[in-house]
Amino acid sequence: MSAADEDRLTRLEITLAEQEKIIGELSAEIAGQWKTIERMRKKLDTLAERFLELEEQARPDVPVTKPPHW
Repeated sequence: MSAADEDRLTRLEITLAEQEKIIGELSAEIAGQWKTIERMRKKLDTLAERFLELEEQARPDVPVTKPPHW
């Protein structure tokens, strides 16, 4: 194998190692973001439920009566 081929192979191995490292870092970042999204989704669901409960409590009880013109 010539020196040029060895240099080319070395550069390819370095590039591959760097790409594997970056892929691993990106995968870890995505996993962390997914956990954050799930946590935020649960909080949003809880807040939506609380909002609906408060909205129901705040609704005035309107008595069913005949209008004054009847």
